Amino acid sequence: MTKHTLLPGRPYPLGAKWDGTGVNFALYSENATCVELCLFAEDGAQSDKIELKETTAFVWHGYIPGIQPGQRYGYRVHGPWEPERGMRFNPAKLLTDPYAQAISGKVDWKEPIFPYQFGEKDADLVRDDRDSAAGVPKCIVVNPYFDWEHDHPLRTPLSDSIIYETHVRGFSIQNPEVPEQLRGTYAGLASPASLRHLKKLGITAVELMPVHHFINDSYLVEKDLTNYWGYNTLGYLAPAGRYCSTGDLGNQVAEFKAMVKALHREGIEVILDVVYNHTAEGNQLGPMLSMRGIDNSTYYRLVADNPRYYMDYTGTGNSLNVRHPQVLKLIMDSLRYWVLEMHVDGFRFDLASALARELHDVDRLSGFFDIIHQDPTLAEVKLIAEPWDVGEGGYQVGNFPILWAEWNGKYRDTVRRYWKGDEGQLSDLGYRLTGSSDLYQHDGRRPYASINFVTAHDGFTLRDLVSYSEKHNEANGENNQDGENDNNSWNMGVEGEAHDEGICQARERQIRNLLATLLLSQGVPMISGGDEIGRTQNGNNNAYCQDNPTSWYDWSPTEEKEALVEFTCRLIEMRKKHPNLRRRKFFQDRAIHDSNDIAWYGTNGRELSGTAWTSGWVRSFGMILNGQTLSISDDLGNPVIDDTFLLLFNAHHEAVGFTLPLAPAGGRWRVLLNTDDLVNPFKVGHTRTRVKVEGRSLMLLCERKAKENILP
Repeated sequence: MTKHTLLPGRPYPLGAKWDGTGVNFALYSENATCVELCLFAEDGAQSDKIELKETTAFVWHGYIPGIQPGQRYGYRVHGPWEPERGMRFNPAKLLTDPYAQAISGKVDWKEPIFPYQFGEKDADLVRDDRDSAAGVPKCIVVNPYFDWEHDHPLRTPLSDSIIYETHVRGFSIQNPEVPEQLRGTYAGLASPASLRHLKKLGITAVELMPVHHFINDSYLVEKDLTNYWGYNTLGYLAPAGRYCSTGDLGNQVAEFKAMVKALHREGIEVILDVVYNHTAEGNQLGPMLSMRGIDNSTYYRLVADNPRYYMDYTGTGNSLNVRHPQVLKLIMDSLRYWVLEMHVDGFRFDLASALARELHDVDRLSGFFDIIHQDPTLAEVKLIAEPWDVGEGGYQVGNFPILWAEWNGKYRDTVRRYWKGDEGQLSDLGYRLTGSSDLYQHDGRRPYASINFVTAHDGFTLRDLVSYSEKHNEANGENNQDGENDNNSWNMGVEGEAHDEGICQARERQIRNLLATLLLSQGVPMISGGDEIGRTQNGNNNAYCQDNPTSWYDWSPTEEKEALVEFTCRLIEMRKKHPNLRRRKFFQDRAIHDSNDIAWYGTNGRELSGTAWTSGWVRSFGMILNGQTLSISDDLGNPVIDDTFLLLFNAHHEAVGFTLPLAPAGGRWRVLLNTDDLVNPFKVGHTRTRVKVEGRSLMLLCERKAKENILP
């Protein structure tokens, strides 16, 4: 054992802070009776155990001179073992620091990492006193210094954003243009080949699936599977070491920063998918790895009249106790750290409704929202909610406060149903295409509060959405019982891979219909990474545990992939060029079917009647977006005027003839996009007064004024 000198240190900041000459350690626990800091050598052996004797406002702290970055450490916390009262202190169990900025090693489920004795009646009530250090990851002291050069926040307006949801490992692991040693890592995502693809697409932000340090669940390890998605967090300030090209020994922090800097140089923001609703420790039968042993009743939401058990609004066994000031502080400190130190540009909050539960109900005025709303560091970053959890009343689409955007699950469902051919979708589709004013206008928000998506990591890929009518999750080892059953998908006649040319072409057309709808809708489009290259998971709609080619992007070139990438690029280019396709305001603050900004037409060229909106059989219609009525100005105060567009939708299985309505400015219509044309969908068509829209296809037309050329 190496003996170190202990000085009083400071209670702030929490965590392990290196100042160039030593490290200050600080840990919050209001019910502990003693806190011991354990230092570890590179071989994993405990090299010293130091009691932190200073406490200030429930923070146990001390300063040790001479310690350098790279030092491994953990804690042992003493206190009452009274599970019936929510107290589960056990100093035999090594604990990771909730404020650790890097974590090394994996959880070894064969070691005694559970705080109770298996095999006993009411097992979780009987303490296990075996040492768990060999099975618990170790925290690492981090060197905070990094040369950001001239990096700065991009602050792309949300209204102008195009989000690309992706997975750090899955994106580049199979890309032959990425150096082999970098594939599947932060450096791989920042490699020239990866940046070229993202830049070519024209996306403005990558939304990374969880990169907070997470662990593999025991039941997955037993089945030789992996928690691939990462919604099983252990450390909220530590980037996952598994995505570091040089291992998890502390370099992950610098490599993550370098990735952000590289993306920023290309004008691409970084949004993190964060999981502040629960942790990897599970319910009362879960392991003791961190907060459960540091102060269980502080960090976790316990059942009020029986605190032996945990409130579970997430389906994972526990929920963070966001009613407690220290837990709110942990979340806020984590968010600020990722903004200020790691330079990320925004957050997508997993199961965000769970964070808004003050007592039981979801509360828009909860402390979580209040503290975020007033924080200056978060004032200009993107805040995106997944507006549901699994608890009662957890579905809260449209109910989050101002400043927040939301994953619009209603958009996904309605667009899928419409193109599948379901009846009675027109009325709801009108709202989804125009920014969902029924959800976001009443509370002062704008169309960009709606994060529109057709597919995401959770569910079918776009290719599978048009290739499978049923889920096929057998590889997950749960007898195909996991994953969503109601997918609003359709295989078009053959389940899975098809060889019939007609079915293959119909699927390609349907993919283009869905992509075009997404990128031509008001709101903020989110593309699920890999959809632009036709990524398939072979019908698995819950590939959370598939760290293998099922989930990885297949970059092998084909003509079909190249054509789909080009189609996606042209759509994004068109959206970015035209403010009329990404309005910042709702349509004149009136009902969407009674506005000068927008007009709706039937196939006969006449405005849709009131009965048409509720008629189940209507599957074909036109929508005019008037480019003369944007009601916004540029930075110099000049009014912004754009082209006027006519969108023609036909979800009927047969072709439909459209008589074109009169253009608002008296010009004539020119075809810019036709999803039925798989060879050249953006071929500019001649001006005309009547067009035929083929079955299950979409057309975009632009008003051509006299002596004016309209470019696609």
